[in-house]
Amino acid sequence: MSDIIERYNRLPLGNICDANDRRGSMDPAIKPVDPTSRVAGPAYTVRCHPGDNLAIHKAIAEAPAGSVLVIDAGGFTGGGHIGEIMCFACMQRGIKGLVIDGTCRDADDIQALGFPVFTRGFNPNGTVKETVGVTDVPILCGGVRVCPGDLIVGSRDGVAVVEQEKIGEILAKAEAIAAKEDRVVEELKQGRTTAEIYQFEKIL
Repeated sequence: MSDIIERYNRLPLGNICDANDRRGSMDPAIKPVDPTSRVAGPAYTVRCHPGDNLAIHKAIAEAPAGSVLVIDAGGFTGGGHIGEIMCFACMQRGIKGLVIDGTCRDADDIQALGFPVFTRGFNPNGTVKETVGVTDVPILCGGVRVCPGDLIVGSRDGVAVVEQEKIGEILAKAEAIAAKEDRVVEELKQGRTTAEIYQFEKIL
């Protein structure tokens, strides 16, 4: 699986989404704290009560190394569910990154840590710790259904979800698309136009 994840990490997110028939792309409002962030790994899912981050603490303790925490916080933006300490705790546990349909805080510190966080926004207010919530169940994040074990791929372009049973199939398609685009670039260097290469001349 590590080889597959590394191959996904090398691909442009657009190639992955095209191979996935333009499905699985989260709401574009969910963006990386650090624009240079990149993450790929199997989802460990969390559904927490909006404005309550207790379930996230539970998930950090449970999630296997190499996973990406994917958190349904109901799009709540009234407080930061995640901050520097929790991100550092994730790193210590071997968690590769975090996606939250909600907000975080400590953006500068998170960026300095180098831990990939994809969030709907920022709010310096804290959250309560009262409701346990649930982990390792199907959730909705950024408008996309995410099941435990689905592959999460995030970059500056956004976050995409690949269903677990399609990980190999989508990888092969995405690599073929990337190889085709490399050939297009070579043809452009030789002086051809995109209209010629894609045979758009007949409709232009």
